[in-house]
Amino acid sequence: MRIIPLASESLGVRSLALYLKVGKTGILIDPGVALGPKRYSLPPANSEMKALALAREKIQEYAKKAEIITISHYHYDHHTPFFEGLYESSSVEKAKEIYTGKILLIKHPTENINNSQRKRAHEFLKNANPIAKKIEFADSRAFDFGNFTVEFSPPVPHGREGSKLGFVLMTLVDDGRKSVLHASDTQLINDKAIEWIIEKNPDVIFAGGPPTYLTHRVGNVRDIGIRNINRIIAETNAELIIDHHVVRDKGYEKFFEELDKRPLTFAEFLGKESAPLEAYRKELHKLEKGEDVELPKGVQKFLKELK
Repeated sequence: MRIIPLASESLGVRSLALYLKVGKTGILIDPGVALGPKRYSLPPANSEMKALALAREKIQEYAKKAEIITISHYHYDHHTPFFEGLYESSSVEKAKEIYTGKILLIKHPTENINNSQRKRAHEFLKNANPIAKKIEFADSRAFDFGNFTVEFSPPVPHGREGSKLGFVLMTLVDDGRKSVLHASDTQLINDKAIEWIIEKNPDVIFAGGPPTYLTHRVGNVRDIGIRNINRIIAETNAELIIDHHVVRDKGYEKFFEELDKRPLTFAEFLGKESAPLEAYRKELHKLEKGEDVELPKGVQKFLKELK
C-alpha cells in the first residue's frame, strides 16, 4: 500500500486529504482544502493563497488517479463543493473533475448530522448523483473490494461529546498486510472515537489533533487530547500522524513533546519540515509589508519554494 498525504496545516492549508494506492486502485480520502477566512482578525496572507492553489492542484491530480473517494463529513476542508469558493479554491468544474465516474463512500446526508452539514450534503448530492459511478452512505458499513476492504466507523462527534459541529466518520483501509485509519475531525477528544481506534488497532493512524488554539471557546481539550493519545500509544502499535486543528497552534510542538511518543505531521511523514502558515498569519502579513519577522525554518523554506 502506498500512502501519500496531500494537504494539511503542516503543508500550509486547512485539510486532512489523504491518497492511498492499493494494488491498482486509488482511494482518495476527504478531498477538500480551505483557508480560515479570519485568523487573528486577518484574512489569509498572499502566501497562504498560493499554498491553497498548490494544494488544490494536488487534490485534482490525485482525484484523477482514484477510483474510490470517501467523505467523512461535509465541511469544506474535507470535501470539494460545487460552487466558486475563494478560500476553498473550488468551482463546479473542479468538483465535477473529482467526482465524475467515481465510487463515492460518504457520510449519511440526513442521519446523525447537524443542520449546516445537512444543507451542504443536500447540495452535494444534488450535483454528485448525476455524475458519480455509485454513491453509498457509509456510516457503520464495510465494503469488500477483493484485495482490500474499506470500513467506516459509526458517526462520532466532531470534537467533544455534544459538539454542535455534528458528526464525522473514521475510515479504515486494510489490504491484509497493512491497515491505515483516517480519524478525520474526531480531534481525538471523544471516547467513542478512541474506543473504535483501539478496537481496530491499525498500523498507521492519520488524525486531526485537538483544537488547542481554541481553548478559550472549547475548554481544556489539551489535557483530554494528551490523555487519549497516550492511551492510543499504550494500547496499539500504530504509527501516529497528527495534524490539522492542533497545528493551527504555534505551540503544537510542545503538545507533541508531552505525549509518550512523538507523532509526525503530514509534512514530516513526507520527509519535509512543517510549515504551519495559518499559525503565523500575523507574521506573514507583516513580512508582505516588508517588515522583519521571525518564522520557523519550515515556514521560511516553504515560502522560498512558493516563489
